[in-house]
Order: sequence, then C-alpha cells, then structure tokens
Amino acid sequence: MRVVSGTCKGRSLKAVPGNTTRPTTDKVKEAIFNIIGPYFDGGIGLDLFAGSGGLGIEALSRGVDKVIFIDRDPKAVQIIHQNIKACNFAEKAEIYRNDAERAIKALTKREIHFDYVFLDPPYKKQQLVNLMEKLDINNLVNDRGIIVCEHSFEVELPQSVGRFIQKKHEKYGIIAVTIYESGMES
Repeated sequence: MRVVSGTCKGRSLKAVPGNTTRPTTDKVKEAIFNIIGPYFDGGIGLDLFAGSGGLGIEALSRGVDKVIFIDRDPKAVQIIHQNIKACNFAEKAEIYRNDAERAIKALTKREIHFDYVFLDPPYKKQQLVNLMEKLDINNLVNDRGIIVCEHSFEVELPQSVGRFIQKKHEKYGIIAVTIYESGMES
C-alpha cells in the first residue's frame, strides 16, 4: 500500500495489523482519484472509516488542505498517526478515535463543512445510506461536495440520497465505488 500520486507519491503506508480493516487497493484508490480529481486546489476532507488513512492521505498528497480522520479502532488510529507523520501531514490532519455516528454529531457541533467525504465502512455493516442521510440532515457537505462510497459489488445504492446525486458507479472485482455529488441547498 502506497501513496499513488501527488507530493507523497510512492511513499509506503503501514496497514492496520490483523483482518479487522480492509485497505483500499492502490488500483481502486487511483481509479477513485482519477474520477474525482485527480488533483485538488484546496478543500477539506473527511475520512470517516479511515483504517490506515490511505484515502485521506491520498487526498492530502493531491492538494486537499486538511483532512479529518476518524476510526473507532485504536490500532487504526495509531497507524494513521504513523502514516501522517511519515508523509509530513501533521499540520493538515486531525485524527480521532470515535464511531461514525458520534463523530457526525461532534462535527455538526463544530459547524465544519466538507468538500470530500470518504465512506468505506465494514462491508458486513453496510450503513452508507444512513450515514449519507445524517451528513445531509446536518449539512456537513458543501454544495458540489463529493462523497465517495466504497462497498461490496453486491450492494446497489440509490440514485439519490437527500441532496446527494449519484454521479458514477464502478466495479473493480468484488469492490464497487459509488460517487455522489451534493446538489444546491433547496
């Protein structure tokens, strides 16, 4: 696992030990960023099931200003800290140990609005629609903001969830990626 492109291109990233997390493969990561980027002129990202932090670190490497990393696994949080340090992104990252729902409540209180949200929850606990509804209700995604959902190829996500409209759906073997864009406030 490595950073595919940008300022940290080629940098190896540590994976979370054990089999509780499933890192996004370099191939899928590259495909995601070719669709949504490939490079960015700033913005704020949220890596909600961060694991090793690979998606958020890739976003930082490609020009996103800041990423908030959240994972409930203490081993994952420790690995994210190590990977952020290795890429010299400490000034651009906030890392929290929390579950997704509580994290959304905390972020809502801080009135943070995201340009890029990466959702890669455990496949067995598929909660993408519920999480997107919470992101929408709490107005956490900017107009034209992007939500990247990584999920099992067997999962079919709706064409829209609240203000979020599906823009792209691709399958990569057993992995699927569905990308939504936030519409304007009504």
